[in-house]
Amino acid sequence: MLNLRQSQSLQQKLSPQQIQYIKLLQLPTLALEQRIKAEMEQNPLLEEGEEEDELDLDDREDDRDEPAASDDDDDLPSESTESSSDDEFDWDEFLNAPDDLYGYKAQVDHSAEEDERDTPMAANSSLAEGLRDQVGLLDLGETEELIADQIIGSIDEDGYLRRPVESILDDVMFNYGVMIEEADVERVLSKIQRLDPVGIAARDLRECLLVQLDAMGDEVDGRENAVDMLRDAYKAFTMKHFDAIQRKLGIDEYDLKEAYDLVRSLDPKPGEGDFAQQTNYITPDFTVERDGDDFRITLNGRNAPELRVNRHYREMWNDLSSKTTKGDEKASETKDFLKTRMESARWFISSIQQRRNTLLRVMEALVQVQRDFFEHGEGHLKPMILKDIADIIKMDISTVSRVVNGKYVQTEYGVYELKHFFSEGITGEDGEEVSNKEVKAILERIVDAEDKARPWSDQKLADLLKEEGYPIARRTVTKYREQLGVPVARLRRQIVLT
Repeated sequence: MLNLRQSQSLQQKLSPQQIQYIKLLQLPTLALEQRIKAEMEQNPLLEEGEEEDELDLDDREDDRDEPAASDDDDDLPSESTESSSDDEFDWDEFLNAPDDLYGYKAQVDHSAEEDERDTPMAANSSLAEGLRDQVGLLDLGETEELIADQIIGSIDEDGYLRRPVESILDDVMFNYGVMIEEADVERVLSKIQRLDPVGIAARDLRECLLVQLDAMGDEVDGRENAVDMLRDAYKAFTMKHFDAIQRKLGIDEYDLKEAYDLVRSLDPKPGEGDFAQQTNYITPDFTVERDGDDFRITLNGRNAPELRVNRHYREMWNDLSSKTTKGDEKASETKDFLKTRMESARWFISSIQQRRNTLLRVMEALVQVQRDFFEHGEGHLKPMILKDIADIIKMDISTVSRVVNGKYVQTEYGVYELKHFFSEGITGEDGEEVSNKEVKAILERIVDAEDKARPWSDQKLADLLKEEGYPIARRTVTKYREQLGVPVARLRRQIVLT
């Protein structure tokens, strides 16, 4: 049996321009630069540069004095850029839109861009290339060189080889038709593991450490006991069960400490960060500088590029607009094409302008709340959540979240991700609210000062924090400790000779 029901619902649908603005808003500087390049490739009417001064805009002068529309009550751009017919596209209005279209004229720094264009990039070679150069100095046969190339190509970014030897063997046989055995792969692998950095291409941590110990001379103090500890008491070593290691190896506390300290001096991840040729630079989106008793906020020039519509296409539009295209199919198609691209260009430039404005408003509000930090640096961070900024700039929390995500600011105390300035508050015994980042810093200081032979438990750490004036629960201490990357008490234990 079929039932028909009628119901009403209220839905909010975003226009294409609003969706475009939202996507642009969350892009960091370098990603925005790529997005603009892609848009310019797709839309031939768009190009970089300021509008030319010789444009005849006299008939629109009166409009310049009208106040720009404010977006205080609305995060998203309106759909007012749409026109109802081909001939209603107001080109002068678009070209004459003021710089402070959304209520604020951005201060943009283009000097950094010029510096970057003039600064040559350093020539870097990846560790993989370095390993292949070292392999060329070894006395290897043709088949061994094929094996070495397969091994190097299989090393992960952290320097470990996690592909089974059988898979490397199969690759050589399949790609080159050469029959080899596992012993051949193991022999070549052993040679590669002793190249620089020693321990590269190890299959696990124990092998990595053993290779580094093997490359040392016999005269190194503690080497023999260190090798025995890793081979015969590795589980006890990872758990820091020092008494068990002493019983297993039959050594005293002094010899144990000597061996343990030697292992701790080794590199657990040789080649990490250098194996893949990848240079990651942080490009700050903002710069905050002192300006007397106030601060000057500068937006990176890449976040606010000057875009315009190509003059050639603009003149073509003006020419077609002054003529009747009825009956001329080619001219009509050209006119439709230009109108579509002009609307797209208008939307894109408008979205870029509002993005610039929104970024500045968020950054201004952030500096307003965190003024003590920008004046005095770390240790003066106030508790702050996204809603605090959203309330100041009268925008939605999701808008602030998109601005904060992946954006960085250059301060006189260093470069910080905007997320750094947001933290929950904790009320101390004096009733004053402090940032949980400050509590974490105190927790880290307490851990650094503890007796390494008998590290404090999380409950003890909570008691000590309470004595400092921060009464927080043990489970909160556990959460903060894990966020700081501090291991549990058992794993913080060290050998301290008396």
